[in-house]
Amino acid sequence: MKDYLIVDGYNIIGAWPELARLRDIRLEDARDRLIDILADYQAYSGLNVYLVFDAHQVPGVGGKYEQSRLQIVYTKEKETADELIERLVSDFTGRRRQVYVATSDMAEQHVIFGRGALRLPARELLTKVKESRKEVRRRLEEESKRGGNTLDSKLSEEQREKLERWRRQ
Repeated sequence: MKDYLIVDGYNIIGAWPELARLRDIRLEDARDRLIDILADYQAYSGLNVYLVFDAHQVPGVGGKYEQSRLQIVYTKEKETADELIERLVSDFTGRRRQVYVATSDMAEQHVIFGRGALRLPARELLTKVKESRKEVRRRLEEESKRGGNTLDSKLSEEQREKLERWRRQ
């Protein structure tokens, strides 16, 4: 069973320097970049990631979308991201899974903590994302040193030795 990570999209965009710069130029680009980053992180971490965007002042917007198995949720009209996040936390807690909420909104952190979720400040999520990228890069470099994506690169040293003994017989 996978744990959940619920991300307050616009809060993270405002907190991460790269995304804040993109937001100042074009908000859609910052949103798309965050979606890409979290899709990669979800693939690495194995978490069920829900990315929540506040659309409470935009009539007709709202709903749930999936992109690269990442759940992207826009709030309904007259619903805030905080309200939706709190509802998701209530839905997911108690399922023998851990729920994390990524936001730097202190008031929201206190509310979700009281509902059984763990808070993950924006800076800490950014650190985890960067660490996951380094780990993926390290694994790819290791794999390329062992011969890339060949059968030989997938075998352990013990398996290689056994096959070599069979070949020589």
